[in-house]
Amino acid sequence: MEPEMEDKTLELMNISVMDSQTADRSPKITVIKPTFICPQVSNGPLTGSRKRPSEGNYEKEKDVCIQLFDQWSEADQVEFVEHLISRMCHYQHGHINSYLKPMLQRDFITALPAQGLDHIAENILSFLDARSLCSAELVCKEWQRVISEGMLWKKLIERMVRTDPLWKGLSERHQWEKYLFKNRTTEVPPNSYYRSLYPKIIQDIETIEANWRCGRHNLQRIQCRSENSKGVYCLQYDDEKIISGLRDNSIKIWDKQTLECLKILTGHTGSVLCLQYDERVIVTGSSDSTVRVWDVNSGEVLNTLIHHNEAVLHLRFCNGLMVTCSKDRSIAVWDMASPTDISLRRVLVGHRAAVNVVDFDDKYIVSASGDRTIKVWSTSTCEFVRTLNGHKRGIACLQYRDRLVVSGSSDNTIRLWDIECGACLRVLEGHEELVRCIRFDNKRIVSGAYDGKIKVWDLQAALDPRAPASTLCLRTLVEHSGRVFRLQFDERKGDRRPARIPIYPDSREALVACGVCASVCGDCSGDPVSVEVCQDQRSRNATTTPLPFTLLSPSVRFISPPLQSFGGPPHDTNRVSSLSPSLWRRRRRKDGESDAIKQ
Repeated sequence: MEPEMEDKTLELMNISVMDSQTADRSPKITVIKPTFICPQVSNGPLTGSRKRPSEGNYEKEKDVCIQLFDQWSEADQVEFVEHLISRMCHYQHGHINSYLKPMLQRDFITALPAQGLDHIAENILSFLDARSLCSAELVCKEWQRVISEGMLWKKLIERMVRTDPLWKGLSERHQWEKYLFKNRTTEVPPNSYYRSLYPKIIQDIETIEANWRCGRHNLQRIQCRSENSKGVYCLQYDDEKIISGLRDNSIKIWDKQTLECLKILTGHTGSVLCLQYDERVIVTGSSDSTVRVWDVNSGEVLNTLIHHNEAVLHLRFCNGLMVTCSKDRSIAVWDMASPTDISLRRVLVGHRAAVNVVDFDDKYIVSASGDRTIKVWSTSTCEFVRTLNGHKRGIACLQYRDRLVVSGSSDNTIRLWDIECGACLRVLEGHEELVRCIRFDNKRIVSGAYDGKIKVWDLQAALDPRAPASTLCLRTLVEHSGRVFRLQFDERKGDRRPARIPIYPDSREALVACGVCASVCGDCSGDPVSVEVCQDQRSRNATTTPLPFTLLSPSVRFISPPLQSFGGPPHDTNRVSSLSPSLWRRRRRKDGESDAIKQ
């Protein structure tokens, strides 16, 4: 913009106003006040604007300003307006701001479909949560049409199922999962179905949480005492079956609905101390020092692994990798190419007492021992990473997920650890005897102990250092007459009958339980005598049939070393090592010769 033109335009903005002479002949004062004379774009003049001295002159001057303004480039126009606004007072800024606000607002959800961009509008609204989506439906008919045709309530439920295990479990249990993750070409219920489904899911989840807090449950028992069957050491179950490992060297498969024994697998020559199964195989560990692989359907023995010198106390397998631990103080890492092709990759040595439990993911292998320590190893290289110290006596149980490790010990406490830095985040106290089994999910920890009690703890509160210790234990279940050896729980499942599609079940058609907790207990001598299943129900006065039990995770948590092994000497970091299978065998032979000489 040329300086002469800008100065000429600005001169039009200054009008001299002469005050009239007062009665006492006071001196004349000349006040120069800036007046905005640029074109008014609104339908009428600004409210409360200053009175103009001459309407005729204003119109002529406004036309001149507009003609000059239109001749400039966009950059010059912006620069001039900025300069013009800087000369105005705060009162004028407020009027301009009120005028610009509606001009800057755009109903993009309505405008985009008009340009053939419906998918962009749908994608924008798909990021809303449920409350915001409800509000968006009330904006106008066009917004409601975009939400309905875009099936945004369906997309919201799909997002929750992908990210929340509780939602995923409910979708599987009620069988509306088959109406998710489908494209528009397939036949799916209308958006109104998902719109009405969402609040009912929320109601079920709230009921589940209330049942956990209040401890409402039903109890079913599978009695295992018999002439030859003296107890149960481990179990795992799903919607169809329960698989248990017994003290009489057998594995029994039970029907989940009728609780009848369907099949008995025999082959071990010692008690079955641990097991895990998936859709193809059952893997069991025994006090006979062997690991056996069974076909889950036929019950045929597919493989027998002979490596450990003493009882196999725990095992875990996932994605072609299996880890076993033993009373011989070693941890074995196996590659599982197939059920019949399993090879020993590495032997991890470092614990000074029986290794009672192992867990792992893609990053770390975590082991706990009677030597009072938890050791962390690299999954990929099998190299030692760090030791977690804190328990005052041997560690009997452990679970690891993400960065969190939760362990239970014979010092009667539960500890929460950050695996990355090795720090103990919280110590939970409440059990009166050895904490033998433990499980946790995103919201709670469930522990079982030799005092016969099952305790439910608030995990989120336990991770908050400001939470008082008295508020951490939510509920204590006293259903066992003896020691609790093993438990698993599932907060997602508990409804006996599937939902009818597209009609979602109400409280009269289906029962959504607070979760399922299965546990193994023993009498005072420590011998397991029964399998007990604790299951929560929607109401104590519910008229529906008590629910059968199911299981959340295929992973098994079971420990069965002698009690005296809990509490060995302090660990020796110099003895931590990762050995190849051949080196491990040579060392074991050498140790055996030394023991023979000592004898």
